[in-house]
Amino acid sequence: MSDTTPNGIHTRGLNLWYGKFLALKNVDVDIKHGLITSLIGPSGCGKTTLLRCFNRINERFSYVRTEGKIEILGKNIYDPDVSLLELRKSVGMVFQRPNPLPISVYENIVFGLRVHTPGLRLKKSLLDEAVEQALTEVRLWKDLKNRLKTRATSLQLEQQQKLCIARLLPLKPRIILMDEPCSSLDVEGTRAIEELMFNLRGNYTIVIVTHNMAQARRASDECIFMLLGEVKEHTRTEELFLNPQNPKTAEYIEGRYG
Repeated sequence: MSDTTPNGIHTRGLNLWYGKFLALKNVDVDIKHGLITSLIGPSGCGKTTLLRCFNRINERFSYVRTEGKIEILGKNIYDPDVSLLELRKSVGMVFQRPNPLPISVYENIVFGLRVHTPGLRLKKSLLDEAVEQALTEVRLWKDLKNRLKTRATSLQLEQQQKLCIARLLPLKPRIILMDEPCSSLDVEGTRAIEELMFNLRGNYTIVIVTHNMAQARRASDECIFMLLGEVKEHTRTEELFLNPQNPKTAEYIEGRYG
């Protein structure tokens, strides 16, 4: 399933250690632009570690060591001239629990623009346009256009998670990483986030970590099955669930372990 287009994510010989523990082992993957790709596997298999390699957030910890190559937008993100600030503009992240800032809806969305343009006074008309466009894209504008001054943390959890996605969009990311984005939501909230993912696919490369096999099956174009830090299988979602090639994949999706 090779794809070497510059807008995807491509890893070669990726290894990562937490201290002396080898958490990722020779990971080679090609994640295609414009698709939703799910990372699946039992707890501790390396899904979230791999996801967090794509914006180098693992490196917050001094005991983490990485070797190998990750190409995003045609460049190895470990090259010495790569700016982490610029990388994280292109590769946005959504976490398990919604984490809006304890400020207004409006200020949440323009926060990134202000951080990434220090010293530049942005016109209010530009900020207003960015807010409306982002909320429209995540299907929140109708509900929140008259509540822009509302404290974001007072919104429903589903709305908070959508807002966390919306605040990435003014920075014009190419890739959106989602680490179990529905784990704190009810059935309706989960459905809403999955519908949003489908609306965003095509314009963005979306990579999602999920423990929910039903979600992986219904909400992703491709799946990557991981076990003990290794990629065991990567293919179209329907192929992986209906005709897995690796016996360990079959055992996992049949619920024999994990």
